[in-house]
Amino acid sequence: MPNSQPFLTNSQTAPDPKILVVGDVMLDRYFFGAVERISPEAPVPIVRITHIEERPGGAANVARNISAIDGKCSILGVVGKDEAGVRLTEILTSAGIETKLFINKEVTTTIKLRVMSKSQQMIRLDFEEPPTDNWVVFRDSIFRNLVDTHGVIVLSDYAKGALVNCETLIAFARSKGKKVLVDPKSADFRRYSGAQLITPNITEFKNVFGPWTNEDELTSLAEKCRLDYNFDSILITRGEEGMTLYDPSGRMHIPSKAREVFDVSGAGDTVIATIALTLAEGKSLREAVNIANEAAGIVVGKLGTAIVTKQELFKA
Repeated sequence: MPNSQPFLTNSQTAPDPKILVVGDVMLDRYFFGAVERISPEAPVPIVRITHIEERPGGAANVARNISAIDGKCSILGVVGKDEAGVRLTEILTSAGIETKLFINKEVTTTIKLRVMSKSQQMIRLDFEEPPTDNWVVFRDSIFRNLVDTHGVIVLSDYAKGALVNCETLIAFARSKGKKVLVDPKSADFRRYSGAQLITPNITEFKNVFGPWTNEDELTSLAEKCRLDYNFDSILITRGEEGMTLYDPSGRMHIPSKAREVFDVSGAGDTVIATIALTLAEGKSLREAVNIANEAAGIVVGKLGTAIVTKQELFKA
């Protein structure tokens, strides 16, 4: 960890420190228990549930990570008119996050339900429906009202439908001089054209641009992507190999800082959240990426969708 503090102290100021997260919000539910026998009905284990945990997932996890490292954050997303939507709103609000969640009566809130036995995931059940068209009308209207009071915009795309036509959001935010960061899921990177930074993982980048045989080829692909889609910078997260930034100054690779990899769920959320907050506090992108690498090394040592606190970063 660099000797300097990763974020500004209370005596320092920066313009527009608040961050707006837009994207696919979801509720992650963990059913914890133990396997003691095999079902007589079918050759499957029976998990006796002992407790349940609920955590914000997707774009909501990005917002929760920003809040956990003392950032000011708003979130714009869509939930169903159901118990899960109410619960997700409660969790986010209790974390000090300003929620702008559209209640879409025609669909259900996205839920990822994991059944765990002694830290081993037995099964994951996904409940999801794409939002209806009236969500986009609400999203665009609220987004335009919120942009002026936020310095950094994060688009967290989990391909659930919240960021359809997101190119209009990017163009509007950039016209207002805002920094726009995108965690992509779509294989069509044209949707994200004009973003300041895009943060695909290594698999997502390979799915779009195909394989490469060496670092020089990867650098050429990344630079072509950056120029073709008008990205200022590209950060490719590479798991145990660390992460590589491609920007106008060239290539910067940072080895992984993971102490022990336990679970990579939501690690990308932590990376983009940390970068967003560090940029909002006035630091450079390269400084932000170094700090995000530290945060990623911490969060992959935790179980499930998790957060990194400011105190943990200081100790790193």
